[in-house]
Amino acid sequence: MTADTARRRDRPVACTWCGREIVGSTLGRRRKYCCQSCRQRAYEQRTLTAGTNIPDDAVILRPADVRELADRLFELRCAAEDLQTAVAEGADSATLGELAQSVVDLAVAADRVR
Repeated sequence: MTADTARRRDRPVACTWCGREIVGSTLGRRRKYCCQSCRQRAYEQRTLTAGTNIPDDAVILRPADVRELADRLFELRCAAEDLQTAVAEGADSATLGELAQSVVDLAVAADRVR
């Protein structure tokens, strides 16, 4: 294993199904799923969409999940606009830090759509 390969293995990897971080191993192939249940859910989706025009990597959401994601993205946009306004008005670094942290928190929450 080269130094470059070792560095790539040290980077965190997200589960293909749920997005949680996967604890990696230095041996063998990298895991795609964090647990057996995520692997099973991915298999079920692949088999249900087989023979349709829906791609294997498509994410299928319930309407309620779509509305919740839209709400999260709206909150994220508002927080980003607040941060932009604070920068334009010359806010102090503590305020900017708090606003930046809220943007990061909202982005992490929006990323949990999986």
